[in-house]
Amino acid sequence: TKNINKRLMSGMNILFVSHKFLPFIGGTEMHVYEAGRRLVELGHRLTVLTADPSGTLPREEMVAGMRVRRVRAYPRTSDVFFAPGILREVARENWDIIHVQGIHTFVPAFAMLAAVRRSTPFVVTFHSGGHSSRLRNLIRTLQFRLLRPLVVRADRLIGVSRFEAERFSHEFGISPGGIVVVPNGAEIDTPHVVAQRDPDAPLIVSVGRLERYKGHQRAIAAFAEIVKARPGARMRVLGEGPYGPDLARLVEELGLSDRVTIGGVPPAERSKMGEILSSAAVVLLLSDYEAHPVAALECVSLGRPVIATYASGFIEMVDEGLLRGVAADASPRTVAAMAIEEIDRPARSTPSIPVRGWDDCADALLGVYADVLAKRARPRRAIPIETVLSDRS
Repeated sequence: TKNINKRLMSGMNILFVSHKFLPFIGGTEMHVYEAGRRLVELGHRLTVLTADPSGTLPREEMVAGMRVRRVRAYPRTSDVFFAPGILREVARENWDIIHVQGIHTFVPAFAMLAAVRRSTPFVVTFHSGGHSSRLRNLIRTLQFRLLRPLVVRADRLIGVSRFEAERFSHEFGISPGGIVVVPNGAEIDTPHVVAQRDPDAPLIVSVGRLERYKGHQRAIAAFAEIVKARPGARMRVLGEGPYGPDLARLVEELGLSDRVTIGGVPPAERSKMGEILSSAAVVLLLSDYEAHPVAALECVSLGRPVIATYASGFIEMVDEGLLRGVAADASPRTVAAMAIEEIDRPARSTPSIPVRGWDDCADALLGVYADVLAKRARPRRAIPIETVLSDRS
């Protein structure tokens, strides 16, 4: 125990494995960046091992004190890619602990396999998400079954919400207490001066990757109803993704082209994101599936009212009073009526309920690592790959 505490104080050599990292933007990418840089600030060495399907990003670079290594992924045009170079990169160093971030692609399998083969302590955070493809959603059950022999060998499994922990407890046949919950945090740059919010000309914001399951089309339909009551209203759809052209066509069909702006904010301009969110009269997050959305936490941390689908990871946030919930099948008129109620409430600049920050997240992860290392004080023998793959228990 003394040696473990000394390593925790003097600095561990930690490996994060994430299928994507900056400049790509998403919940997992932000979790890795925000939690990782705080672990570095606490004196730990941290490497982010990730995939680059484009082949255009730097092979290695430093980001906020973290060493980022990228390996080629194939095919280039799909997120269902393979990155066999992960195996080689994991074997390059002796890591105190490996943290696999997400299990929704094939990248984590290589990382878990390498960790098991080298008998290196490893933990897994699920970071689950939805997808617009019915086929992808259907095959995920098969994908999780294939991953199970590796996942159950993790020293610790982590969910970012109670919803996620319960889901994967059922998915992998793990006891309810077998998955620890470490929520995402919230931190976003804000402008020194926030533009005055005008209830007669409110800004409505919808945030998230431009995918159908994210529900931007429902937010736009609701905005069309809001405009009837607030002719001066404007809307920003913040995100990038393949569903963008469909959303643009919907905006044009509804005659809202002069009121709705669609597009993301570059990672280097996070302060711009804070400026937009701070100016929002109300934020609509009408996604079909979220585990524990960072965007929602950021909006709440800025004191912005959020209306979200009462489903998946949003449920516990609504029940905690952080968000206002709306049924998944609610009509545009119903969503608009709720939005107008929020627009007409007195503005506030701070959340009515405290929101956990990324410092809390990093501290919780260190607690998980300490527990894992204590239980791993005795090194275990390397396990043949064929044994790992044949084990279905």
